[in-house]
Amino acid sequence: MRLRTGLIPLVTTLALVAPAGVAYAAPDADRGGRDAIRSITPITTVYTYGQKVSAVAVEYGATVNPRTLDNGTFTVADTIYNFRFNPIEDLPKLADRTVTRTYTNSAPALRPDHRSAPGRYVIVELDPADPGGWTVIVSKCPTFLCSVKVNPELPTRVVQRKDVHAQPGRDLGRGPVLARATPGESRPVTEPPVDREVDAFRSGSFVSAGTVLPYHYRLPRDYRPGRSYPLMVVLPGHGMGWDGDNLGVQLAADIPATAWSQPGWTGSREDVIVLAPQHQRVGGVAEADLLVKLLDSFVDEYAVDRRRVYATTVSYGSQLLWEAFAKRPDLFAGGLVTGGFPVDAGQATAIAAAGVPVWITHGEHDHLLPVAGARNSATALRQAYESRGRTPAQIADLVRYTEYADSAFTLPDYHAAFGPTYEDGRILRWLLAQRKPAPTGR
Repeated sequence: MRLRTGLIPLVTTLALVAPAGVAYAAPDADRGGRDAIRSITPITTVYTYGQKVSAVAVEYGATVNPRTLDNGTFTVADTIYNFRFNPIEDLPKLADRTVTRTYTNSAPALRPDHRSAPGRYVIVELDPADPGGWTVIVSKCPTFLCSVKVNPELPTRVVQRKDVHAQPGRDLGRGPVLARATPGESRPVTEPPVDREVDAFRSGSFVSAGTVLPYHYRLPRDYRPGRSYPLMVVLPGHGMGWDGDNLGVQLAADIPATAWSQPGWTGSREDVIVLAPQHQRVGGVAEADLLVKLLDSFVDEYAVDRRRVYATTVSYGSQLLWEAFAKRPDLFAGGLVTGGFPVDAGQATAIAAAGVPVWITHGEHDHLLPVAGARNSATALRQAYESRGRTPAQIADLVRYTEYADSAFTLPDYHAAFGPTYEDGRILRWLLAQRKPAPTGR
């Protein structure tokens, strides 16, 4: 099937931190000793509150002897900056990371078993609990609210403190030295970063009435057009809207976009299509109209189970969800609103008329969007269902509300209700369990 007018996929994998025009400096050719390191690749991972450098891969000119490595072979320093708490002036301030594992691999990638495999790369894993190493930075501040982007020039630095040896061959010794220790030399990364989950997304743009809506999507690894898959639409916060310089940041700034493809988050091995549009921050009505048009095109083009189209939000994205659910409730099987704006009476009435289940979560001490709005949303939806004659038990299934105390947040940003929400797999499984009623025959 051909794409509808307006849906323009770009069939390239996403390279979030190496946009056009940014070049990582390759080291000199191998001359032995201090120049024997061929490259340094940062490996990143999206954790609950966003993407961090989770490891570095140091490449040598020959297969490395893993028996000569330990967690003291390298030290890694990274920025202390976090866009939620720090001024941008803190970006060049570095602190040592905690090395948790050191092993070899044949590619610049983490190994699930964390054990050495023959290869030229030394993988230096880092503790995700370290306060440093975040990749997302402030992009632009067109109003009092800023947008964010993935840093195109990560400040991560690596020091080789011990000699690194090649495989010894038949002599069973330590092997020849590939690179002498250079404890006084701090090296920058030389390659674009690698992120297993983020890099699986592809980018595209949807055009309607002259407005361009960038989006990213991820198909299951073994996607088959003859099957049908649930679709999770992830609507990001205000700072992740498109500002002309931050394409794809909605995948890295926090966990919702990447969580739905990972059994560790969902507790399910079911394949899910993920669609993560950005937004233009021009208002819920106009943007919801654009979103609905994108969805109509997307579900026509891909093997989407039309009974299982879901939406989940962060903050600003809730305005699009409420408006889209009210405008086209036939599209959606359920929604999850985290730290969002309140629903209005008309939207609540339309959602109740269609019977679309929604789970709302909010932080008790949200400093940006007061918790009263979330409480009022749950009340408005319940009242809308009551007016349609639904029973208390039915309403309890259709409208769910969770309010988090400060202790539920592992990072003290009490607006980021997606944190404790996504760490509770029960909520994610609830959403995936919702289905629109099967069409009835005549």
